[in-house]
Amino acid sequence: MYEDKTLTCKECGKEFVFTAGEQEFYAEKGFVNEPQRCKECRHARKNAGRPEREMFTAICASCGKEARVPFQPREDRPVYCSECFAHMKEE
Repeated sequence: MYEDKTLTCKECGKEFVFTAGEQEFYAEKGFVNEPQRCKECRHARKNAGRPEREMFTAICASCGKEARVPFQPREDRPVYCSECFAHMKEE
């Protein structure tokens, strides 16, 4: 029923594809207008007002590798890298 459409981004002028799946999603949500910006410009516009998140470096308490975390590590609390944290959640 739907076919991919090539649209032009009003922000950067690049062409982007409005896929049949995206069109179906828009129809299900009741959206009547096609997107006017490419995915990159939509993302940039959405995050424009947000400050860059400060990241901190710590040493993983489990494997000893360097980990980047979005909070200030404290001496009395262990910090885990993404892999070790995911492994701990599974258990």
